Amino acid sequence: MADFTDHITEKHAAFIDEQPMFFTATACAEGRINLSPKGMDSFRVLGPNLCGYLDVTGSGNETSAHIKNDGRITVMFNSFTRNALILRLYGRGRVVRPHHAEFSELVSRFPELPGARQVILIDVETVQTSCGYGVPEMELKAERQTLKKWAAGKGDDGINAYQQKNNVKSIDGFDSGLMD
Repeated sequence: MADFTDHITEKHAAFIDEQPMFFTATACAEGRINLSPKGMDSFRVLGPNLCGYLDVTGSGNETSAHIKNDGRITVMFNSFTRNALILRLYGRGRVVRPHHAEFSELVSRFPELPGARQVILIDVETVQTSCGYGVPEMELKAERQTLKKWAAGKGDDGINAYQQKNNVKSIDGFDSGLMD
């Protein structure tokens, strides 16, 4: 059965810290629903009602566009170990980019990742846990290095050019706010 709280407890935070990956889901009133897997030790609990992740340059910038246009975000953590559990964070997102005053302090809480473009903050309204008994048990083999190598190989100028071409608009044409 599902349990709900209005904040992230210490037990929730410990579970979140143990997970090697998480999923984000966002949407606008129109267009596609975005569901993205994330990893690279990029998520942090910053308080009982605040968390966030370091977002790196990728094929799109859907989460940012949806947050700018709607604000809602759900983050899901899944245990793939013998101890089954699913934890969801429901809230409102904010995007903090390198030119924002709070970026330097925030980014210092994350590992240094090539291609980092923004921190997605989530003001948590509700936390839900459920059993996860239908989720298979799996073992983590290794973290992929492909995205890190790609971003490092592009360098700052290459990443900037890539973002201009691929990350300014969502696939549905929503402004991602990357140029704000």
